[in-house]
Amino acid sequence: MENILVAGANGATGKKIVDLLNKSQNYNPIAMVRKEDQQAYFKDQNIQTVLGDLENDVSSLFTDKIDRVLFAAGSGGKSVIGVDQEGAKKLIDASKNANVKKFVMLSSMGADKPEEATQLQDYLKAKHNADEYLKNSGLKYSIVRPGTLTNEPPLEMIELEKKLKQHGEISRADVAQTLVQSLEDKTAPNATFEIIKGEQSILKALEKVS
Repeated sequence: MENILVAGANGATGKKIVDLLNKSQNYNPIAMVRKEDQQAYFKDQNIQTVLGDLENDVSSLFTDKIDRVLFAAGSGGKSVIGVDQEGAKKLIDASKNANVKKFVMLSSMGADKPEEATQLQDYLKAKHNADEYLKNSGLKYSIVRPGTLTNEPPLEMIELEKKLKQHGEISRADVAQTLVQSLEDKTAPNATFEIIKGEQSILKALEKVS
């Protein structure tokens, strides 16, 4: 069992990621949360937690062996530079120092060209800078850029391209599944791609970038 540090574990998508990892045969999730009162949700399920704030030093999170990192954290617009950009960079640096095998980043459609966005431009700039930092880090990575997130049930069917021709929606459940699948070494190695709901199974769609 490999230990997977999940940054942003307490978020709506993060909880789905941790649940999938907890049910898997290969992975042991370690839920990174910012506040002590967020630990109970995971401890009730016997899921290991660590306290960490992306706006502070995160190197201590790697005291225990961490094999892979999945970044699903976000400030919700409250601190896009501190969390979405610089927090991501800190975790990338700490992952590199800890010889993490792979870093999977939850990004966003529009992060490739944030200057063209009519909304959330600051957020997309922060995501763009974090993505570029990861690409240049030397770590093995996958960067997943979904369309608008919904709370719909999982379809387990997506549309995936390095650059999609249209925007669209996708459920958090299907994003979580795509992120977890991307932890594998052979899946989307050093690839950046966009996803929305579609008509191809997640595993089949990922073959395009694997």
